[in-house]
Amino acid sequence: MPPLDEYAVNPQQIESGVVALKKRQRNLTLFCITSSTVFLASVVALFLQHDFVYSFFGVTTELKQLHMPMSVDANLAELGQHTDYFTNLLSWFGWLILKLFVSFIGAFFVIHFLKKIRFFYTRFQSFILKFVGWLVAFIVLWSGLTFLQYDLNDDENNAYSEAIQYDKNIQQSELAQDLQQSNLDEPVKAYLLAQAALLHKPVDKDAAIPQVLALVKAEKTDPQFIEYGFKPEQLWTMQHQLYGKTLTPMAASVSKQVDQAKQMSDVVNIFIIAMLILSAILSSILFLLAQHLKGRILRVEQRITP
Repeated sequence: MPPLDEYAVNPQQIESGVVALKKRQRNLTLFCITSSTVFLASVVALFLQHDFVYSFFGVTTELKQLHMPMSVDANLAELGQHTDYFTNLLSWFGWLILKLFVSFIGAFFVIHFLKKIRFFYTRFQSFILKFVGWLVAFIVLWSGLTFLQYDLNDDENNAYSEAIQYDKNIQQSELAQDLQQSNLDEPVKAYLLAQAALLHKPVDKDAAIPQVLALVKAEKTDPQFIEYGFKPEQLWTMQHQLYGKTLTPMAASVSKQVDQAKQMSDVVNIFIIAMLILSAILSSILFLLAQHLKGRILRVEQRITP
């Protein structure tokens, strides 16, 4: 009969096995965090994809920025937003992904470094306190990046925001007062005032409707209408935001873009839903595997601890 020592397990082998299990558990946790980030990004993208795709084709279902036609003077032209819808939305979406990724991942690193301090180490033994600490770190990181985002864009948007701001009557706005003193044609004034009303927070449809109707009438009766430099996509957006349909030929000229945007939006929507479901399933499986390995490691360590 062979000696019993041959059946004894080497403690070093057990320790090396525990180290290997911890490495697997850490890798699974990292993969779980990554797939969870994809899941969160998919949820956000599901709500944003419609505007994102439409802006790629140069149209939006709701007015997003002020367009100045070529017929305005230099002073008013400075108030216009020079970047297009897609660029603005791409920048905003990029900041959103950056904030989501940095805040979500960064919060784990914050907790990791705080645990090196004895005060936090003893308190983070509780899962609830650890989660609260992670949540606070997430909010702080998100708030810091949001402040940075708006601080960088503040100077560019100040003049534009102040020009269209008013309390109750659109004639109180700086833009309306400038238009009263200008020699611009009435359709141009209506075009700018309609935009200001629709860009107002909240949307001032009562002020926008008469201006849009004036534009509709001008397109039918004014032979110089096409020379004012109005943007067909802007006219389409204003008409659809107020009436849900196209009222004039110039607005109808972007119908092909709108149809393409709708088709693309449907395809992207299906893709995002598929990504959302797959990432949710993968995150759940990885989380369960990581927890299983964590429990197994704890049981082994308890058994080998003298």
